[in-house]
Amino acid sequence: MAVVVPAHDEQTLLPGCLTSVLDALRHLPVPTEVIVVADDCRDATAAVAERPGVVVLTVRARNVGRARAAGMAYALRHGPQGLWLATTDADSRVPRRWGGWQLRHARAGTDLLVGTVRVTDWAPRAIQVRDRYEARYRQGLTGTGHRHVHGANLGCAATAYERLGGFADLRHGEDHDLVERGRRQAMRVVTDAGCAVRTSARRHGRAPHGFAGYLDALEDRPTAPSTVQPERMPCGGCTVA
Repeated sequence: MAVVVPAHDEQTLLPGCLTSVLDALRHLPVPTEVIVVADDCRDATAAVAERPGVVVLTVRARNVGRARAAGMAYALRHGPQGLWLATTDADSRVPRRWGGWQLRHARAGTDLLVGTVRVTDWAPRAIQVRDRYEARYRQGLTGTGHRHVHGANLGCAATAYERLGGFADLRHGEDHDLVERGRRQAMRVVTDAGCAVRTSARRHGRAPHGFAGYLDALEDRPTAPSTVQPERMPCGGCTVA
């Protein structure tokens, strides 16, 4: 199993992300590696990523789709057979059981695994932003899964990833673009809300039209009535369709 973490100027939050990922992979009964793609960084992102069990790649793309693709390409250097690819974001923390959860789906024949996220620290935001966000997020949960897509919580069989042509060269939305292509090709796309990744509510995001921008918009948006249908929203790799 390989886990790819794209990172642009993430020296502050990346260490916590890597600690959580390494902890989640520690006792898995398969070979694992973590790949950080330091993309056009002006800070010490690459330096803080240097630790046992982590490979650091540097690119100058300033493009999250290209950065994720670079990490996946490195993971695929020995071929796709038997390989499971996962990805999260540098401002996120995966739970300890995340690695085992990914592996169970891999062994069950899943082509694309789509998980959820949660925010536990809303300190940078007003309380109404939290309430508006959580109301909309709940609308995307279904009895059997959910309608969200997050780059912070994705998994993919390497053979399926190659058939799809990998992540597109997109500055945002590369995650739901991959999932949508998988659905169009009738791949086994599984949405599972049972292992949420914790992500941040920070004000200064890294991707245009990302999670931070979406939360900014909620500050000026009135609370929607409960009868409103789920909307498509850009949120750092999050879509409610």
